[in-house]
Amino acid sequence: MISPLCILTIAGSDSGGGAGIQADQRTIRAIGGHALTAVTAVTAQDSQRVNSWEPVPAALIRAQVETVMSGFRVAAVKTGLLPGPGAIRAVAAALARFPPTPLVVDPVLASSGGTRFLSEAGVRALRTHLLPIATVVTPNWPELAELTGMAVRTHGHAAAAAALLARECGRPVLAKGGHAPGGVCRDCLVMPGMNPVWFENPRIVTPNTHGTGCVLSAAIACWLGRRAALPEAVRLAKSFLQRALTRGRGLGWDGGRGTAFYGSR
Repeated sequence: MISPLCILTIAGSDSGGGAGIQADQRTIRAIGGHALTAVTAVTAQDSQRVNSWEPVPAALIRAQVETVMSGFRVAAVKTGLLPGPGAIRAVAAALARFPPTPLVVDPVLASSGGTRFLSEAGVRALRTHLLPIATVVTPNWPELAELTGMAVRTHGHAAAAAALLARECGRPVLAKGGHAPGGVCRDCLVMPGMNPVWFENPRIVTPNTHGTGCVLSAAIACWLGRRAALPEAVRLAKSFLQRALTRGRGLGWDGGRGTAFYGSR
């Protein structure tokens, strides 16, 4: 008997299906895994905006994580939207009950449309309780700026901020370059005590980028779950995302931002 590749995503639900749990599930399935879920928040959103949202109680988040970790052989875990300090502490406490598992932390602080999900207290809890146990942290430029207090406006800024965050939390940081201008998307992986590793791909010109960070972090978790080394897991995940963006760039979503990954890869 072959054990399935079980990947746990701890994230919010997107009623529009573009990001969050829904994007993670599609990604994990496409890479050959089985998606386990712990829902942290419920959102009412479409391709243009988040209209409203409510957090799931921290105790229920912890119960979901502990139940899944107890009942399945979990190969890797990723986190997305965590709606407050209580949720973050609950997730960290739940994971601490089990043997160490590869953990990808996508520090979702707000939606791309500006809806705030995590308070300043939540950011402090994230830095204290979750980042120090991550296999890799995957902030975009605005998230990296907020986590470090540094201005991030160039690739040099991003590398410096990622190095600072990696030193402070003692864990690898992948600074995603999707917010940078230009025809090349450059991501910077900083691992404590090592030189930065850069990943470059042609920028896919498409309006359909909703959930890009979710897809990438879920894909990294899948490859870590398959025991790939971190740089190789990032490379494979970025290749997956490139194919997904290319495949979906011709789709129209009623004037909004469509999902970064539609259908199979």
